[in-house]
Amino acid sequence: MERNELYPIFLKLHNLSVLIVGGGNVGLEKLSFLLKSSPNAKVEVVAPRFIEELVTLAEKHPAVKLTNKKFKKKMLKKRHMVIACTDDLKVNKRIYELSRKRYLICNIADTPDLCDYYLGGIVTKGNVKIAISTNGKSPTTAKRLREFFEEVIPEDINQMVQNLNDYRNNLKGDFEEKVHKMNEITQSLKNK
Repeated sequence: MERNELYPIFLKLHNLSVLIVGGGNVGLEKLSFLLKSSPNAKVEVVAPRFIEELVTLAEKHPAVKLTNKKFKKKMLKKRHMVIACTDDLKVNKRIYELSRKRYLICNIADTPDLCDYYLGGIVTKGNVKIAISTNGKSPTTAKRLREFFEEVIPEDINQMVQNLNDYRNNLKGDFEEKVHKMNEITQSLKNK
């Protein structure tokens, strides 16, 4: 049976430098997705032209820069991650190959074989964030699961998280004792 071997991480995109190459609908989709989760993400979008909606979105986020130029390899300097979503597969493939040479993680839109990571479904309720992956097989399934979790996770989950954080900060004892106490108090979550 096939298995999802992706490693989920949560990135602090306000501390990283992200490059998106492509100013069309897919570029808008990728930028929107990043900013929905990380509204202060440091992103530069490079393209010879931008659709109006992308420009409007970028104007609402001071950490987003639009560069009205064709992609050049020097644009990969001082980057942490790259997303290529031009309408030219040859350009996208070149960006992927150049990124790999620089040890940058790269995502080529709609081309799973040229992706080091996928942008999965995300559910956010206050401090709680759940990432959903279908291993690049079915974005629609990830979307439906996201909608399901948005419905079933209670709106007041953030208050519970804050209460547990306060409790944890006031616990006495060594690390093992604290873990044991936190496991005891949260056991009821598992049984629902």
